[in-house]
Amino acid sequence: MFGKILRWIAVGLIVALVFVSAAYLSDMNRAYDRIQGSTVIPSPYGDIEYTEGGSGPPVLVIHGSGGGYDQGELVVEAVLGDQFHWIAPSRFGYLRSTFSEGATFDDQAHAYAYLLDRLGIERAAVVAISHGGPSALLFAVLHPERVSSLALISAGVASIDATDQAHVHAQAQANRQGEMLVTIYRYDPLYWTATNLFKKQFMELMGADDTVIAGLSPHQREMAEEIIDYMNPSSPRAAGAAFDNKAAMPNERIATITAPTLIVHATDDTLQLYHNAQFAAAAIPGATLVSFDRGGHLLMIVEQSTIRTAVQKQILDHVSG
Repeated sequence: MFGKILRWIAVGLIVALVFVSAAYLSDMNRAYDRIQGSTVIPSPYGDIEYTEGGSGPPVLVIHGSGGGYDQGELVVEAVLGDQFHWIAPSRFGYLRSTFSEGATFDDQAHAYAYLLDRLGIERAAVVAISHGGPSALLFAVLHPERVSSLALISAGVASIDATDQAHVHAQAQANRQGEMLVTIYRYDPLYWTATNLFKKQFMELMGADDTVIAGLSPHQREMAEEIIDYMNPSSPRAAGAAFDNKAAMPNERIATITAPTLIVHATDDTLQLYHNAQFAAAAIPGATLVSFDRGGHLLMIVEQSTIRTAVQKQILDHVSG
């Protein structure tokens, strides 16, 4: 009898493994098919991948860690729509954009300028999310004549003040989360398993606490899960995520930015910490900081309507500036 039970358990495990493997392969095939619709151009900084769409004032949309042009398209859908001519590049090491050893966020900023040159765009608004922030800020520093306005959503900005132990501790925890995400991104099966079997824990790793996750409406949860799903396949993004995690932040250099700047951030963001947004607001002349008490690193989803209105106004108010 005991042997029969063990055989049935073994059969059950094999059947489960077959179903899980089939689901994984189906999702991966769909994910790899989904990322074939971009354009790739050569440049002095390596290949640059991008998509574009819409019509109206030009907007450069810069994705966060774990993203690519496809995450940029989700940002477009969430906060821009088609009333703007949006351009969504994949940053260095993401999907089909080249990562070269020794590259910096400065190089990435110059690559944006090269892309806009190729598209015949002299000046654009810039919208950046999460770790798209550093290269967006440096684009405004290094090419001020190309940036009509800058909007940062839950964006990485600067290193911490080492004299503040609370900030040091919070940043150390955020760094650990970032390192864990980098590890997960390296392997498609690991990312797929983590995000399918441990979705809540993965959202926490992405910078949203229990309160934020529990408060998501069905529509908001669907948006969050779409962002997570769009990071499949993860391995073609791993080099970019690793680059993000070690590249030097812009820090005090942002004080030279002249573009009108909007900073949108949640005080409870555990991945891109709020005090860095405060630093940016204080350092960039005339910058506006819009703060929210909750939303974590899912703020764009939690406060979509408010952020959409604010970002669009920011762009349109300065479109001819």
